[in-house]
Amino acid sequence: MADAPYTPPEVWTWDKQNGGRFAGINRPTAGPREERELPVGRHPFQLYSLGTPNGQKVTIMFEELLEAGFADAEYDAWTINIMESQQFWSGFVDINPNSKIPALVDRSGPEPFRVFESGAILLHLAEKFDFLLPPDPKGRAETFSWLMWQMSSAPYIGGGFGHFYAYAPEKIEYAIDRYAMEVKRLFDVADRQLARTRFLAGDDYTIADIAAFPWLGIVYRGEAYDNGAKFLSLHEYENVGRWVREIGQRPGAIRGSLVNRQDGLAERHAASDFDALDPALLKAK
Repeated sequence: MADAPYTPPEVWTWDKQNGGRFAGINRPTAGPREERELPVGRHPFQLYSLGTPNGQKVTIMFEELLEAGFADAEYDAWTINIMESQQFWSGFVDINPNSKIPALVDRSGPEPFRVFESGAILLHLAEKFDFLLPPDPKGRAETFSWLMWQMSSAPYIGGGFGHFYAYAPEKIEYAIDRYAMEVKRLFDVADRQLARTRFLAGDDYTIADIAAFPWLGIVYRGEAYDNGAKFLSLHEYENVGRWVREIGQRPGAIRGSLVNRQDGLAERHAASDFDALDPALLKAK
């Protein structure tokens, strides 16, 4: 006999036994769960993150800055293991009250300050170094628009499609269909734009591309969500594929994608850290 349809109660209550991959860490409350300070390295920027698509945005930005010769962009990248609830350490919550990676402390000036949310960090670094952000109002507006498009679309890809297709304790057809449709629509948005322009905001590489590449790239290449690329027929989006391959050949993008990952650099404190990796990891995909 099929289960009875779910009827929401008048008042929702949290059931911590609801299952799923992230059931042990997700709660409807904020704030620290453990008093624990964060380590601090010697570089001007201290990044606390994980090598997920959201984390890769910032490490790619740092590596692109260094590749372009901005020596003042040296950074320490410390791993925050979200499956071990390290994002709820008091030190991390002080930097990001939302307890999500990535979070940054800018120590380059007389007074350290925090920057949290990946989009905010990209904007901060782009403005600080005058890099990958067009100087003209039209170009900036287009870059900001595509950056915000990515920021608003990521939850549909990860928390929506990824969760219900790969992580939820049971397969729910309605939820999978809903988010599969939305992810394909987002890929179509990008594909149509990339048929007109080399990069998202125009013919120049910008922070909008850095924001979108880790998410669209990992799904397009079939490296996420039980090969969700096949399920979604992402090979249909040829312009996205061209864009993914081009960015995937950039040395900064290659290095940045490896930081704060157990199969790459769990921590990054110097450019020489990459020398210890298998050279095959530093080749374009």
